[in-house]
This record gives sequence, structure tokens and C-alpha cells, in this order.
Amino acid sequence: MLLKGYLTVRQVSKQLGLTEYRIRQLIREKQICAVKIGQWMIKPEEVESFINSRKND
Repeated sequence: MLLKGYLTVRQVSKQLGLTEYRIRQLIREKQICAVKIGQWMIKPEEVESFINSRKND
């Protein structure tokens, strides 16, 4: 069951061009906030926040 408005680790990995393993590492390191509901689920806003935190201004 997928929750509406949430992304899976696989979706985020494809979006960011990273491996699923790396996304799970980032979740463990608390660089990407996620909730575990059977599997890790990530809000799109959290992905945007992660991307923005990595930008060089």
C-alpha cells in the first residue's frame, strides 16, 4: 500500500540519481526525513529540502 503524497525509496533514488542503498543511508544519517510504514516513505517536500541543503549559494 502506497500512501498518497509520499514517495518510496526507489522513486527518490531515481529522482536524485542515487542508489536505493544511498537513500537509505541518508535516512539513517537523518539527512532525509522519512517515516517507516512497512517501507520507508518520504514526503516530496523532504526531497526538496535535501536538494536545497546541498546547493552552493
